[in-house]
Amino acid sequence: MTGKIDTREKFTVVTPNAPELPANIAAELAETCSALLQKEVKNVILNLSEVQMTDASAANIVSELQQKFYENNASFVICCVQPPVETFLEEMELLELLNITPTESEAWDIVQMEEIERELLDSDDMEFDTNP
Repeated sequence: MTGKIDTREKFTVVTPNAPELPANIAAELAETCSALLQKEVKNVILNLSEVQMTDASAANIVSELQQKFYENNASFVICCVQPPVETFLEEMELLELLNITPTESEAWDIVQMEEIERELLDSDDMEFDTNP
């Protein structure tokens, strides 16, 4: 995959730098991102600011990739989706299923909130008073 990978404290930003995201590049992207699930920092933000066009196979690969991350207790947030790609995802009825934010900064916020949520849900030291 041609693009940029930037690892931060809680997440990695993956930015493909091609105007088109066809199925073969999406498959490479999925392989790259899936490998991150084995790392300590396994949350991913997919920045699509450079992508102006995609196809159905690539969109499905990205959707399945997001599902894989959430099944593995990791966040996968897509940001900076360009209007033609957004329209295409809407036509495929995937837009509502994907975790998409307008900006990378908002994607950071989502990842951090989901990390806190996972920490709270995984905490064994919380006790709830069941007696009213």
